[in-house]
Amino acid sequence: MTEQKVAVVTGASSGIGAATARRLADEGFEVVLTARRTERIEALAKEIGGRAYTLDVTDRAAVDAFAAEVGRVDVLVNNAGGAIGAESVEHGDPADWRAMYEVNVLGVLHVTQALLPALRATGDGTVLVLSSTAALAAYEGGGGYVAAKHAAHTIAATLRLELCGEPIRVIEIAPGMVKSEGFAITRFRGDEDKAAAVYAGVAEPLTSEDIADTVAWAVTRPSHVNIDLLVVRPRAQAANHKVHRG
Repeated sequence: MTEQKVAVVTGASSGIGAATARRLADEGFEVVLTARRTERIEALAKEIGGRAYTLDVTDRAAVDAFAAEVGRVDVLVNNAGGAIGAESVEHGDPADWRAMYEVNVLGVLHVTQALLPALRATGDGTVLVLSSTAALAAYEGGGGYVAAKHAAHTIAATLRLELCGEPIRVIEIAPGMVKSEGFAITRFRGDEDKAAAVYAGVAEPLTSEDIADTVAWAVTRPSHVNIDLLVVRPRAQAANHKVHRG
């Protein structure tokens, strides 16, 4: 009997992470959910028959302890991340920039480094980085987030070069406008009006489930197929700065 494959999803307590955990469970993976909100991931793990680990990806000691305990890992989905603030570069708070860098960049680095031995040991591992279209193009008011996601993009691209010839794929998925739980609210520090304005007039922004479907498709391709970079936007968004609002 073939041993069940294991997928680790970071930031799995809500939004894209939670949707991805559900979707990968549907694909037959045993899903290991990690996030800081214990109650949420424990409830979801129970729902999908997975495992929950309370984890802050910015805490390297905690990440190493998790890696020592988790066992087999076939797929790593680096989803934990987020944006804080929409100030200009001139007026941005360095503390916000540092927080975004810690989770979007060093979080990816910590978990990927810690789990690479387990991924390599399967003989067919996959590292997936959820970046953003912010990783590919700048926009006003996005300086800190854009910088962090550009760095995450660079990690994926560099790792792919460094692992060439090894049995590990490195995939990057860069979503555009996604109306996911909490993202805009966090960015605008709880201001619901500003968060709603991001999606105002857009008939169908992407959903967390749309991105989860994309992740599941990418990681279930035949082993010799690597989806280096997949940009996914709603039809209403032609570019970061070009959105149709009806």
